Amino acid sequence: MPFNVQNFRSSLQFDGARAALFEVSMTFPAVVATGGGAPGAIGSAAQQVTFKAKSSSLPGDSISSIPVNYFGREIKVAGTRSFTDWSFVVINDEDFLIRNSFERWMSGINSHVGNLRLGALATAPAYQTDAFITQFAKTGEPIKTYRLVGAFPIDVAAIDVDWGSGDQIEEFNVTFAYQWWESLLTTDATTAVSGIQTF
Repeated sequence: MPFNVQNFRSSLQFDGARAALFEVSMTFPAVVATGGGAPGAIGSAAQQVTFKAKSSSLPGDSISSIPVNYFGREIKVAGTRSFTDWSFVVINDEDFLIRNSFERWMSGINSHVGNLRLGALATAPAYQTDAFITQFAKTGEPIKTYRLVGAFPIDVAAIDVDWGSGDQIEEFNVTFAYQWWESLLTTDATTAVSGIQTF
């Protein structure tokens, strides 16, 4: 097809989705969300995550392939679906509210010294939660939301400290395992269509 910039302009009807227009949200287990907060902490960890999760990713889709050999020729057949770990970067404030909550959550799943599970988190529904990441249009409407079902933290990354970093705000990465994702909301940027797309 010959080059035609007008055709490209017409295909980019809404000027493209913008990577900065997103929000992460989740609930925390009750035993994590209450008690043990830092002095001066304002709001809950769940409230603060929506403001301080500064970068993440919309989840991908992956199905393995199985090689089958026949007379020296390899063909590939569809294998099983897998859901890779999901993470986001958190801006750390001096109340350490979000980091403290994730540390309590992970300690409740498996304690540092005793190698034990907290009784209040003994079952999967108690320590797992649903996490959400939503993409917004430039006009403010949500245009795509993923629900990550049965998510729980598996890694809270170290925070590097440095005397030479006087003008930098601390950040840390949190990684979650989850069971599967669902697409909750898809729009054509003009009309919202609600519902769960399980595909």
